[in-house]
Amino acid sequence: MAPESSASSTLDLSGQREVLSFEVSPAALERYEEPVFRVLPAGFIEPANPVALEFASRLAPADIDRLKAAAEKSSSMNRALVDMVDVGTEGKQQNLQVSLIPLRDGGGTLLFVRDLTLDNSLRLALVDSRRRYKDFIEISTDFAWETGPDERFAFVPPRGALGYTADSLMVTDPRALLVADAPGTDVPFLARRRVENEELWLRRPDGRAACVIVSAMPLIARDGKWLGARGVCRDVTEARDREATLTRVRNRERVLTRIVRAFRDEVNPEAMLGVAAEALARGLGAEHCHIFRALSDDASVNPTTPRFQIAARYGDLDPAEAAAVLKTIGEGAAAVELLLGGLQVLAAPARYQGASNGAVILWRSVERGTWNDDDRLLIGDIANQVGITIEQFTHHEHVLKISRTDALTGLLNRGAFVDGLQRYLVRHTRDGGHGALIYVDLDNFKQVNDTKGHKAGDDALLKVRDILVQHTRPTDLIARLGGDEFALWLNGADLAIAQTRAQQFLGRMTDLEPYSAGPARALGMSIGIAAWERGTGETLDGLLARGDSAMYEAKRGGKGKYTIAPSAQVKA
Repeated sequence: MAPESSASSTLDLSGQREVLSFEVSPAALERYEEPVFRVLPAGFIEPANPVALEFASRLAPADIDRLKAAAEKSSSMNRALVDMVDVGTEGKQQNLQVSLIPLRDGGGTLLFVRDLTLDNSLRLALVDSRRRYKDFIEISTDFAWETGPDERFAFVPPRGALGYTADSLMVTDPRALLVADAPGTDVPFLARRRVENEELWLRRPDGRAACVIVSAMPLIARDGKWLGARGVCRDVTEARDREATLTRVRNRERVLTRIVRAFRDEVNPEAMLGVAAEALARGLGAEHCHIFRALSDDASVNPTTPRFQIAARYGDLDPAEAAAVLKTIGEGAAAVELLLGGLQVLAAPARYQGASNGAVILWRSVERGTWNDDDRLLIGDIANQVGITIEQFTHHEHVLKISRTDALTGLLNRGAFVDGLQRYLVRHTRDGGHGALIYVDLDNFKQVNDTKGHKAGDDALLKVRDILVQHTRPTDLIARLGGDEFALWLNGADLAIAQTRAQQFLGRMTDLEPYSAGPARALGMSIGIAAWERGTGETLDGLLARGDSAMYEAKRGGKGKYTIAPSAQVKA
C-alpha cells in the first residue's frame, strides 16, 4: 500500500492489502456485490472488495479523479452523500451512482459504487418510446382511446377525434357516440371481448354519421375484474362515402342501361314504357311508378279531357292520385317532390326536343328514406329517354291511324273495317251474338264531281260521314270502302234495328241536296242490309257478298231506297 504522505491520482493495486482500520467488517464488504472503494485522507484510493479490483481496471485516471472529488466533497461536509459520476469516454460512458460515507477519526471515505448505465439506458429508451408513441398518436388519423372501470374515457388523443375536442370526449358517455342504441356488451368502447376490425357508425357533434373500423381489447385484472378497454378507431367515412357513391352510380347506369336496351329491343312503344316503369321503380326502391303522356291539342273534342293520359304503370296505385302532380308539371315545373297520402313523390317531366310531352312519377314509402341527388339524376335521365319513346309512341299511333283510316273522312278504311268485322264474327261465333251489315252507295255522285268539282265532291262525302256517325254507336264500325261506297257494322243489332238505321239515313238525304248536280240528278243513297246470325256458319266473305248484292239490288230498283238480303243458308 502506498505511503499516506504520497498523493497520487492512481490506484495502487500491488502488494498485500492491509486490513481496513475502520468499523466495517472486511468480510461484509467482500460479500457486497457492487464495487466498494476507500479514499484515504492522503488522497489515495484503493479497492475495498474483490469486485472493485476488477472494476478499477477499467477506470482511467480522469475517472479516478472524479471519484476522489466526490469523496472530498463528502469528507469536507462530514456527512454521507449520494452523487452521480459519469466515467469513461463519450462512446462508452458509464453512469455511476456513488454513495459516500465518511469514516470516523479521519479514516477516509468509503465509496459504494453502483453502475446505473443499463438502468438509465432503459429509462431513456422508455422515455423515448413514450415520446415516439405520443408523436404517433398525435399525427395518426386513427382515434386511439382507453376507457376505465367507470365506463368513461380515460385517454383520448389531445387533438380530439371525429370533430369532438379531447375535453368533450372525456366527459361523454361512450354509448352516446353510437348512431344506434346497442347493449353495453356490444359497445366496443366497453369491450368485454377482443374486437378485430369491426365496422361501427358513430355520431359527430353536428349529427352527421361517421363510419369507423374499430379494434379493441378488454383490460382484465389478475382476479378477473374488468378494468376497462383499450382500442383504436380508424375513420373510413370518406372511403364508405366513395363506395356508396360508386354503388349509386353503378345502380343508375344499370337501370339506365336496362331501359335503353329495352327501348332498343322492343318494337312496341307501349311495351317499352312498361319496362321503363318497372325498371325505374325497382332501381329506386319505389312501390309505384306512373308514366303519362301529354295529349296533343286536338286529342279530344271535350275540353274537360285531362291533359295527360296514363301510358304505363308499375304497382297498383290509382293513376288518378297523380292529378296534383300532373297539374304542377303541366304548369311548367322542372321537377316535383312532395308527400301525398303517406308516400313521398318524385316526378320529372318527359321532354322531346326541349318540349314537355309527358311525365314520370315515382311513389315511395317514407320508411325508405328521402330522395337523394342520385335519385333525382336517375329519374331525370329516364324521363329524357321516356320523352323520346313517347314521341315514338305518338308517331306509331299516327302511322297506325293513317294506315287504318281514310285520309279524307277519318273513317276506317277497307282493310281496318274487314279486320274489325272479322274479330266481331269470331267473338260472336264463340260467345253468342249477332249484328247487321249495311252497305251504302251514293247515287249520282259522279255528276257532282263532273259539274261542281272535286272539292264539292269531298264536301259531300264528309256530309255523308256526319250522317252515318250521328246515327251509330261507338261500338259500331263505320268505313269508307273507297270512292262513294261506305259500310257499317251494327254490332249486336237485329234486322229491325238495321232497317231503322237505313230509314234514318234515307231521311237525311235532304241534307245532300246542296251538293247535287241538279234536280234530275239528286245526290242520294242506295242501301243494302245483310243480317248475320250465329249458327248459320256464314263466313266473312259470304256476309260481305250478301250485303254488296243487296246494295246493288237497291240501285237497280230505282235508287234512294234499301233492300234486305236473303238470310244466309244454314249449313247441314
